[in-house]
Amino acid sequence: MKIAIGQINSTIGDFSGNLHLILAATERAKGQGATLAVFPELSLCGYPPMDLLDHGTFVDENLRALRELQRRLPRDISVIVGYVDRSPDPAGKSLHNVAAVLRDGEVRFRQAKRLLPTYDVFDEARYFEPARESTVWMEQGVPMGIAICEDIWWETEPVPGTRYPVDPVRDLVDAGARLIIAPSASPFHGGKRDIRRRLVTSIGRNNGVPVVYVNAVGGNDNLIFDGASLVTGSDGTIRHQSPGFVEDVAVVEVELTGSTPAAAPTASPAAAPDDYWQEIEDALVLGVRDYLRKTGFSRVHLGLSGGIDSAVVTVIAARAVGPQNLAVFLLPSQYSSEGSITDSERLVQNLGIRCETLPILDVYTAFESTLAPLFQGMEQDVTEENLQARIRGTLLMAWSNKTGSLTLTTGNKSELAVGYCTLYGDMCGGLSVIGDLLKTEVYALARHFNRHGEVIPEAIITKAPSAELRPDQRDEDSLPPYPVLDHILREYLIGNRTFSQIVDGPPPAGGYPPPDGETVSRVLSLVGRSEYKRRQAPPVLKVSPRAFGTGRRMPVARRIYEQQF
Repeated sequence: MKIAIGQINSTIGDFSGNLHLILAATERAKGQGATLAVFPELSLCGYPPMDLLDHGTFVDENLRALRELQRRLPRDISVIVGYVDRSPDPAGKSLHNVAAVLRDGEVRFRQAKRLLPTYDVFDEARYFEPARESTVWMEQGVPMGIAICEDIWWETEPVPGTRYPVDPVRDLVDAGARLIIAPSASPFHGGKRDIRRRLVTSIGRNNGVPVVYVNAVGGNDNLIFDGASLVTGSDGTIRHQSPGFVEDVAVVEVELTGSTPAAAPTASPAAAPDDYWQEIEDALVLGVRDYLRKTGFSRVHLGLSGGIDSAVVTVIAARAVGPQNLAVFLLPSQYSSEGSITDSERLVQNLGIRCETLPILDVYTAFESTLAPLFQGMEQDVTEENLQARIRGTLLMAWSNKTGSLTLTTGNKSELAVGYCTLYGDMCGGLSVIGDLLKTEVYALARHFNRHGEVIPEAIITKAPSAELRPDQRDEDSLPPYPVLDHILREYLIGNRTFSQIVDGPPPAGGYPPPDGETVSRVLSLVGRSEYKRRQAPPVLKVSPRAFGTGRRMPVARRIYEQQF
């Protein structure tokens, strides 16, 4: 059977646009001989729709788009499309997350999602009622089953110690399904593609059925969907791997052979081993590009300090929107080193982008003069440092207001974690590009950018990191060395490890000694005390298993323990 994988980039609430993407992809698939086309989870309304589902008109428009799709799809091809349907049951949630089979103007079959994730960024049980059962349908004489996204993740533990009570895939196979169709909207993080490959191949191998896994692609708010759809044979071998981070329509010959191993692949072979940092680059570029496109912006700008963080964000922005749509601002103070300015100018030349210089000393002096009567007799401290950051933030936001350009923030995850950032200063902006990359990961990404020649000047990569808000300032004056800090943060934020587990666990890579209890306690305390800052941060593009934002929900008003759990 020739099956088309419609890896499309839906926009939440753009029913007309999403409908046309599905129609165009179906026409293309039919022209290549496909008799079945599959599209991602909730592809008609976009994923995740969140509280838009509380609005009846949103659900109505989604159903109206489904009826229009029924009428307009070409004949003699079945199409599986995801949408929101109303539940007929008098009890429970009023909505279902559904995949429907459309053919020749009719809805031939519906399957609602059974496993509703409520961990990390997911909150589907807030909106949807799970299906009570999984059933098969006959497609061209072949019994098939649909398992929507989480329905294929039964074998995993979404939260340690938690297992789903049912296995939708096993139920479908027991009911006679000879092919599993898995429409999905699975967000990206580094290494996720390999996790999915292992999962899908194990389903095919353990159940003796081919699997067609179709994933969404594109950025929606802080989430990035990487596509990378898969088809496996009944022996679990990968028969097709769609490209990552781009829309794609591929027609794959799927051998329906029951439990007998499938024939040699007739479509694309398995993908080469993943290039981790290329994936991170592609994800962030797509995340920036789609955030702009789907929110109506076309230009971006940021403050370029001469440090590694703003340099990496500048490269990502240039690749996302093009040099012609990017402007950077040098905002030197009396503490800015000459090297920071010249290094920034060299990066600007390398990328061919617009650069403006706005010295902030006169503005800072005016602030000092205004505040002098209030601060009389008080020593200078972090207040004056934050003033500089807030002046820069005000100037960048003024440009945004005047031109309609979106301000990008340049803070990394390490800084956001411990509060080494200034509210209404360097945190000003509409999108946090690298807020899910630890500082050591920012350096690794910069090296990746330079693998074929200088993009980011070497001096920016090798200089000691500094906020340059006071004379001879270095980050390590206030923080542990970044390899040690990032080790603690990785263990605590992503690994959910306790104070004692971090102290007694293995040391960080790179020859650094194990962090002592005092250092770990201080870092965990800073993480807790900085929650109020993160609550006011712009959306952070997610590229790790657990990012700040919807994936990590901590109360602000709570007791902060020196030794965090």
